[in-house]
Amino acid sequence: MVDVSFGPSGGKRHDPTTLEGAYLLQARRKRLYGTILLVFFVALMASGFHTAQDRNAGDFLAGLHRLDDFPREVFSEAWANRANLPGLFLKFLPSLIETINIAATATLIGVLLGAPMAILSTRGLARWPALTPLFRRMADVMRAVPEIVIALVLIFILGSGPVPAVLAIAFHSAGAFGKLFSESAENADLKPVEGLASTGANWSQQIWLGVLPQVAPNWLSYALMRFEINVRASAILGFVGSGGIGYDLKLAMQWGGGKYDQVVAIFLLLFLAIVTFDQISSAARNRLVKGRKDV
Repeated sequence: MVDVSFGPSGGKRHDPTTLEGAYLLQARRKRLYGTILLVFFVALMASGFHTAQDRNAGDFLAGLHRLDDFPREVFSEAWANRANLPGLFLKFLPSLIETINIAATATLIGVLLGAPMAILSTRGLARWPALTPLFRRMADVMRAVPEIVIALVLIFILGSGPVPAVLAIAFHSAGAFGKLFSESAENADLKPVEGLASTGANWSQQIWLGVLPQVAPNWLSYALMRFEINVRASAILGFVGSGGIGYDLKLAMQWGGGKYDQVVAIFLLLFLAIVTFDQISSAARNRLVKGRKDV
């Protein structure tokens, strides 16, 4: 019998009743599915590029040689005024501290909102099991809405400043924490909870003493990772008037030539801050989760 899985070429069909034959058939099937998905992905990318090219004001390939015009202009001006960079670092340091404060406050609020939501949406631990799907959908909605959309709405209501940024990032972070914390709590050992229940402990005591000690390292790791994300998010929200170093970057770029040294100083300051927090949080996460000191 001829194996025609990949064309008309001759070959003995593998016997699916044997271990080797079943493995080879499964491998062939995975390669087939992978090839189909790759072809579909390439076709989707080509179609998307063609659509974007038709709607674009200019031709992408024709303007590709000018891709580095703006970065070259920015860095050449910054290099010419490189003596001003240390002073600019000190000038924009308060804005960077404001950005970090926005991210830290939003992360803390997100944890305080996301932790109860996670417990209430965890199967086997929820206080009201019938409402578990409701709390899960709430977390889905909260993390589905981008921070910038929430910030724009809040700026319209509250005016520009750091408060809309804090609330927008906290709202999105609470949804993310609700999902991450819930998945971690679902893997918790229920034997301590059952033991506490047998002694007459109420639901709050069971969660506080039986579940939180197990999930605390993972929850803290998720919070640190989210803090890194929120530092970047708070900088981006500055472009829509939410304060912080992003707002200073927006003003410097709007002025254009003559202010590009400020643009580079802000980029470098933000980059150094993100790298520093990334290294610190990575080391802390390894200590919490794996008990290791190395990064």
